[in-house]
Amino acid sequence: MKWTSGDRSNIEDARGSSGGGMGIRAGGLGVGGLLLALVLSWATGIDFLSLLGGGGSVVPPSADVQPSGPPAKTSAAEESAVDMVDAVMDDAQSTWEQVLGGRYRRTTAVLFRDAYQSGCGFAQSATGPFYCPADHKVYLDLGFFGELQSRFGAPGDFARAYVIAHELGHHVQSLMGTDAQVRRAQSARPDQQNALSVALELQADCYAGVWGHHAAQGGGAGSHRVTIETGDVEAGLKAAAAIGDDRIQRMQTGHVAPDRFTHGSSEQRVTWFRRGLDSGDPNACNTFK
Repeated sequence: MKWTSGDRSNIEDARGSSGGGMGIRAGGLGVGGLLLALVLSWATGIDFLSLLGGGGSVVPPSADVQPSGPPAKTSAAEESAVDMVDAVMDDAQSTWEQVLGGRYRRTTAVLFRDAYQSGCGFAQSATGPFYCPADHKVYLDLGFFGELQSRFGAPGDFARAYVIAHELGHHVQSLMGTDAQVRRAQSARPDQQNALSVALELQADCYAGVWGHHAAQGGGAGSHRVTIETGDVEAGLKAAAAIGDDRIQRMQTGHVAPDRFTHGSSEQRVTWFRRGLDSGDPNACNTFK
């Protein structure tokens, strides 16, 4: 995947006002074990820090912390990742402006380290990348990208772009009212809570594919800051498969519990991501049938 740097107007850089002064404590877990537990917690909805006996806790920041730019200690690789997030956010949103017209409203990705106060409450790395419908923003700790590559075998910029586009898919769901409808249905039918969560996540995967389709055709309207190359689609499909609930459960516990799925199996995630890639049409993404 090729992309061009911009003015970073699609991100809010909170790395300098998060993490420092806040500590994540997880008993005797090393850094690698802690990060794996955090990723597993995001992907499955299970608190693996508690299961591992770490008693993970985070010292919260002040309520008035606001984005304040990059931290004192950063690297060229990290800054490149920041520019990549900005490019994907811009390109994907240009696509959705083309697809949805005036119904689409732009948002930003908030980059933080370790922990941060989001519009949906206190955010920490344990939640992984997420979308907050209260403030309509995507939240991301860049450390997740390293875990995506080292622990789950999904390297490359397009695998990372898939994660970002998935979270923007939740933004589309919020704008279209799908998210609110699902929350009401979950309240009315608690026995269907996980099944509805899976359907919502798979639709976000399909929406990520819709962007991938348009990027492969030359992008959406606007800046065309991302170019899809040979092998990128395979990388995206590999990422979708890598973080399927069944694969992660099998890695952690040795068995699969479909009733605990929150995001869908590897096969389901690949299927719906590919449906969006092939069609480029959000109307093909009805996972609730």
